[in-house]
Amino acid sequence: MSEPVIPILLDIPESIETERLLIRAARWGDGAEMNAAIIESLKELKPWMIFAQKAQKPEETEIYAREARINYLKRSNMHMNIYNRIDGTFIGCSGLHHIDWDIRSFELGYWIKTACSGKGYMTEAVHAITNFAIQELEANRIEIRCSGLNAKSAAVAERAGYKLDGILRLNTRGFDGELHDSKVYAKVRGAEY
Repeated sequence: MSEPVIPILLDIPESIETERLLIRAARWGDGAEMNAAIIESLKELKPWMIFAQKAQKPEETEIYAREARINYLKRSNMHMNIYNRIDGTFIGCSGLHHIDWDIRSFELGYWIKTACSGKGYMTEAVHAITNFAIQELEANRIEIRCSGLNAKSAAVAERAGYKLDGILRLNTRGFDGELHDSKVYAKVRGAEY
């Protein structure tokens, strides 16, 4: 049996670069640009994201950014902001959540600012964060979960090479008050990488 992982002792990079993107851990002061992106994208995010049920005050988003920073350092939740590498424009957020260090399992989540949607940024980010999880975190399993009604999120998972593990029928209540199916996509060590 292997030694238990002590996550806070892991030396994990705080940023990833791709051809077009800089993906990095949240920092103090990130709340304002996150808040502006959420407000701009509220209509598209509201059906899927709990934080988009109402417009947040900038202070609320700054509190989230600061808590995300602390959680990244503790390795309990690895929120990451996505930026255009050329001009520094904020694109959206992603990260690794519901972390189980014992089995090295991670859930990859994401959202994108409406103005940046449809340009392949999120698929590029998901590829990069997946490779980060495999190479830096020694992931055995990476999941992407989304509502069965969220076609755009499912399409990103599929374009990034994730396989549909299954559909959990009527297992969650959507923000519309109705029961929704959940799609569970995954990449598993030895099968997909």
